[in-house]
Amino acid sequence: MKEEDCLLKFEIQGGEFLDSGESSVVIKDYLKKIGIPHPFIRRVLIATYEAEMNVVAHAERGTLCFMIAEKTVVIRVQDKGPGIPDVDLAMQKGYSTATQEVRQMGFGAGMGLPNMKQNSDTLIINTEVGTGTEVIMEFTL
Repeated sequence: MKEEDCLLKFEIQGGEFLDSGESSVVIKDYLKKIGIPHPFIRRVLIATYEAEMNVVAHAERGTLCFMIAEKTVVIRVQDKGPGIPDVDLAMQKGYSTATQEVRQMGFGAGMGLPNMKQNSDTLIINTEVGTGTEVIMEFTL
């Protein structure tokens, strides 16, 4: 899917915890309006929130793109950040590279990527250390 396929696009600013989570609320309202069942919406929201919080906690900035194709919801998150040196390690529940400051705010428990994988039907992670990360999640109705 291309950038122009985004139904909703959100800019995410790294470090802005007070303003985070907006995309999840807007996407939830959109999915409710078009009659998507609540259990499906819940899965999309959990994974979307985790992806957005990863950008806020770890990256300088990023974008979140919400798309729908036939019976599939696609969330693509791209960030400018440190990248993920070891994706397999980062996928382990409880593993976190969050700073102490982020942890003191109640974030950085190491459940972001595992929750994204658990709640999406497909999770693709493209990352380059020192450049950033792209996460693509697909949810099939």
